[in-house]
Amino acid sequence: MAKIDLNSEAWCNLVFEHKNKDYGAYRLRLTSGRRHAAAMLIIIILTILVIGGTYVAKMVNESLSKREEMVEVTTLAKLPPAEKKENEEVKKIDLPPPPALKSSIKFTPPVIKKDEEVSDVDEIKSQDELLAVKTAISIENIVGTDEVHGKDIAEVREVAQEAPKEEEPFTVVEQMPQYPGGEKAMMKFIYDHIVYPPIVLENGIQGKVTVRFVVSRTGSIEKVEVLKSIDPECSKEAIRVIKLMPKWIPGKQNGTPVPVYFILPVVFRLE
Repeated sequence: MAKIDLNSEAWCNLVFEHKNKDYGAYRLRLTSGRRHAAAMLIIIILTILVIGGTYVAKMVNESLSKREEMVEVTTLAKLPPAEKKENEEVKKIDLPPPPALKSSIKFTPPVIKKDEEVSDVDEIKSQDELLAVKTAISIENIVGTDEVHGKDIAEVREVAQEAPKEEEPFTVVEQMPQYPGGEKAMMKFIYDHIVYPPIVLENGIQGKVTVRFVVSRTGSIEKVEVLKSIDPECSKEAIRVIKLMPKWIPGKQNGTPVPVYFILPVVFRLE
């Protein structure tokens, strides 16, 4: 069987015999061989350019690095020799006098005496005898070893320990603090205990006082402050009522009670 050239014009005419050759498929089939050859040639050229460019760039970088090393060595080699000054006077440095020597206790060698020459006061006491003596050592007469700058130990004051840092309250936690009985019980408490200031009532002032406070890890109310006020008297009354609240259910983070900020609006409304 003869070898068939699938890219030849004769094979293309045979395939499209009795068909519309003006359709684009005929021309694509007829020129497919040339297009494939051109595409393959372009790929080969691009591959050669990439490989060659990488190699050339590497050679250029190596050449530049060698050139920099040569320039640096040449520059160092051209440095002028250090000048030697003859008959240069040596400057004297005045050093401060050495500190005064600290006193020390002179060692007295032991003296061997007969038993009858040793008094009861000079005799060395045993451990049991020392423990049995009910005496206390005073520190009033004990001084330092430096006789010039020695200080009485009784004058030394104990350094106060730094107070532990206060825990910063959280703004948002996994379990926010709650008033015992819920929000309705809290609103009832405020309604039952709040007193409309007379001066504010006479002036017809009404509105909302925004109060922020901290519910501690034990549930107590701390650090009550007003964020937004309508009148100083209303702010004082809102703070007073908040401080009267019973202990809350504290907020928790990772299952542990923590101090949490809580913002509560207190409404003063004329009826």
